[in-house]
Amino acid sequence: MLGYVQIFKPDLKVREYEIYMGYYCGVCKYIGKEYGQLPRMALSYDAAFLALLLACVDDEPDAPVQEHCVLHHIKNKTIIRNEAIEYAGDVMLVLAWYKMLDDVNDEGKVSAKAASRLLRRLHTRLQKKYPDLCDGIEINLARLNGLEAAHCANLDEAAESFSKIMEVIFREGAKKLYADSQELHETFARIGYHMGKWIYLIDAADDIEENIESGAYNPLLYRFEYKDSETPQEFRERIRDNLDFNLYHYLAVLSEQTGLLDIKKNRGIIDNVIFFGMNRKTEEILNKNKNEGESDESI
Repeated sequence: MLGYVQIFKPDLKVREYEIYMGYYCGVCKYIGKEYGQLPRMALSYDAAFLALLLACVDDEPDAPVQEHCVLHHIKNKTIIRNEAIEYAGDVMLVLAWYKMLDDVNDEGKVSAKAASRLLRRLHTRLQKKYPDLCDGIEINLARLNGLEAAHCANLDEAAESFSKIMEVIFREGAKKLYADSQELHETFARIGYHMGKWIYLIDAADDIEENIESGAYNPLLYRFEYKDSETPQEFRERIRDNLDFNLYHYLAVLSEQTGLLDIKKNRGIIDNVIFFGMNRKTEEILNKNKNEGESDESI
């Protein structure tokens, strides 16, 4: 999920932050125990939120424990274990596999080639465990790569494939945890889909300067016809109203869909991410480099 789905720590209670980190460390511990220490590098805070959201409708309360951590050995860490955490850890490794393949294909990185060989056996194992998840990600990723290669100028079409990947991740997680609830499957699928819309657009907005410099595909540059005569900041200002409307619209729909869940635990953390973390990230990227031109001229 690219690292954009995060908490806003100043507005979290101490206990809530401890639970959030318990989910994060729980995913890390699970990956280390199940797959070895090296795959832990695939971990991100996105995994904690995926697990928290999938587990929030479960009647079973969290049971935090204090355990030693090989990476942070001075102080014991809060660890939480449940099926949602295990699924989130598996998803991180599935996504890491496809990211490695992209790096190999796009840039031919030696490090990516070595890492992909290490992950190949893990992916084969995970593909057997989650055939629908892996097939869904692979199909939609292939579509997305094709659109990017064709320099697709249709923003909705480009975002659709990524949104479908997120939809598959959330639907398959709900099916694993709540096998008998078709309603939950579809609600989580819609949550994943609309979160995917926001993530794809916020990532494109974040990468404008980098993609202009490198020449890499960015749907915004094609949709709004970036001109060599304008600076990246001028381009940002020109498309700001469109970005503002769409990003906050996606967050509003995401909030609406999440509100359909019968949340039984960790509501404060989930609300913090959606109403504070993601909103503040939107504001941060909409205003990115706003004053950079002025500071550059003064140097």
